Amino acid sequence: MVPVIDLCCLPVVADVDVVRIDDVSAPGRARRVAAALATELGFGETRVAEIEIAVTELGTNLHKHARAGMVFVRSVRAVEAAAVEIVAVDSGPGMADVDQAMRDGRSSTGTLGVGLGAVSRLADTCSVSSEPGAGTVVAARFHRRRGIPDELPGEVAAGITLPIDGEEVCGDAYAVCGDNGRIRLMMCDGSGHGPLAAWAAQAGVRSFHEDHSGGPGDILARVHAAMRGTRGGAVAVADLDLERRAVRFAGLGNIAATVVADGRKNGMVSVPGIAGYQARTIKTFDYSLPEGATVVLHSDGLTERWSPEDRIRLFNREPLLIAATLLRDAGVRKDDAGVLVARPPDR
Repeated sequence: MVPVIDLCCLPVVADVDVVRIDDVSAPGRARRVAAALATELGFGETRVAEIEIAVTELGTNLHKHARAGMVFVRSVRAVEAAAVEIVAVDSGPGMADVDQAMRDGRSSTGTLGVGLGAVSRLADTCSVSSEPGAGTVVAARFHRRRGIPDELPGEVAAGITLPIDGEEVCGDAYAVCGDNGRIRLMMCDGSGHGPLAAWAAQAGVRSFHEDHSGGPGDILARVHAAMRGTRGGAVAVADLDLERRAVRFAGLGNIAATVVADGRKNGMVSVPGIAGYQARTIKTFDYSLPEGATVVLHSDGLTERWSPEDRIRLFNREPLLIAATLLRDAGVRKDDAGVLVARPPDR
């Protein structure tokens, strides 16, 4: 039976801010950003305080024990429900026994596991991916009232963005939608950096959400038209057909797109062009979508040299953990960076 994906149930996720944990005051900054978002979303004082505790635990942990730590603060919105999502990413020593760390707040090394028990108890959902010597990613979601399920389903796709150093907004953006038996993905890299690049990318996102009918080529043509008058950018659209186990793909410019299956990458082809400026030819290509496959789209803020060969366990995890890990490991260029990952359910 083909899994049914209800368009109305897919939440809209926004990267509100990212705090680099580079000094002793950084955990406090992350706490204040998260508290302000929770208050804006209508969370009560008690729940806001619980989120502050969790973010302080994560931020302090990163400052004491990790390196290159970052805390992403994200809003998750559905028709009536809302959540605060925290993603903590680092390149620290990692943990050998994540399960133990989640149970009692202690890792086998006595370092990065400290505090995870508290975070997992305060959050409605909490997922951790860690590799000794490679770092850790923690994703925690907080509903308005702890322990009471919101109408926020688990995600079949997730993205994450990171602005270039010195900018407050990211010129990369992504969008996801779904209907019966299909998942549609869009990744957009606005030309340049800063507010004008972000404006261009958001014009593409708005067009995608307003009308995602037809195939990827049709969607891309509308996005191209919608981005006229902006800086333009690179755009890619993937349509995952869960019944046919196939991907239809259309791209303009340097968005990298890959189907990952059995530890191997099968790249998808974008044609030269700049959405909003030049799109002489929009071509659509078809690819297979094996059972258990993962689809990855990312901007050129990430190098394409990442490999899934020795990371089979990672590519069996939640899309957000995969996206955040790739952003950490492959986002080495001095540029905005954005990753979008889909793990469609099997039959």
